[in-house]
Amino acid sequence: MIRIKYLIISDLMRLSFKALTEKRVRALLTIIGISIGPFIMIMMGSVIAGYSSYIINQITSLGQNGIIIFPSGSYKLSENDLNYIRSLPNVERAEPFYYTQGFAKICGENKKVYIYAMDLDFIFQVVRNAKIMKGSLPGPNEVSKSLVGYKIAYNDNGDKCYDLNDVVSVSVSIYQNNKGLVRKNINLMISAVLEEYGGALFFSPDSTLFISYDAGKKILGFNDWSGIIVLVRDVYEVRNVTNTLRNYFSGNADVISFSAIADSVASVTRVVDFINFTTSLSAFAVAVSGVAATMITSVMERTREIGVMKAIGYTNTLVMILIIMEAILMSLIGAGIGVSLGV
Repeated sequence: MIRIKYLIISDLMRLSFKALTEKRVRALLTIIGISIGPFIMIMMGSVIAGYSSYIINQITSLGQNGIIIFPSGSYKLSENDLNYIRSLPNVERAEPFYYTQGFAKICGENKKVYIYAMDLDFIFQVVRNAKIMKGSLPGPNEVSKSLVGYKIAYNDNGDKCYDLNDVVSVSVSIYQNNKGLVRKNINLMISAVLEEYGGALFFSPDSTLFISYDAGKKILGFNDWSGIIVLVRDVYEVRNVTNTLRNYFSGNADVISFSAIADSVASVTRVVDFINFTTSLSAFAVAVSGVAATMITSVMERTREIGVMKAIGYTNTLVMILIIMEAILMSLIGAGIGVSLGV
């Protein structure tokens, strides 16, 4: 009995393939119509995924996946706050920093500059496209050396103002508890110069002097952190982490993020994905219609053949299976071609 069933199935497969070869042009056009669906889905999906990844990488390179925390009022950020932030599941890294601003002579002009004292390796995670043009990063114990932005080493015309190992004198105002606001001059040796970058979301690298974290205490005289920069693993989680931090600090600190931009990116990606899905559905609908039209035409043209098959013992079920197997065979061939071309 099993052998008979096997023979019937093998006969049905052979007859299905033979029916396709007899109507080559019709079968070929139907297969092409079927292949369009998976081809468009895979091709569009790949393009959308690629562009979405590119957009997200460009935005994260500007610090879009970062959050900055400033203490408000008399509140002081502590190690407990830092440890809590680092314990959050979606936080990739969190580092404290010291910040001040001052004025420096750049090619004879007195210009406003910014000073950040922080882990220097962290800069290249926050601003991912930042690159060193020349020199090398100062070590954590080299408190008198700095990494400077392009517009500190060069003026607007591209003329060199400072070179490696030159000393930049910066006049800064620092608040001291017992003396109030004190103005002092600090001298920083240039250890490395950044390539020209442009604007970032948290700071302007071109007009900034970056010094080591320890230099913030020893040279600038800071005791309390100016803030904490938080790096989130996924740009889509920025809003959730921001809300968590705002609830934690309860108004004692300002939690600043650009989650609206992140939401816009996520929204655009979802819309494009939906367009891709509906386009693919349309292609599949065309393919289904083509297969149905081909099968209906095939049945109408093969009434005599079907009559002979029933006369020699084929039941209505077997005839139906034969027609369905033809459709399945064309669908498999079309899907294989579409997937191969789409990839």
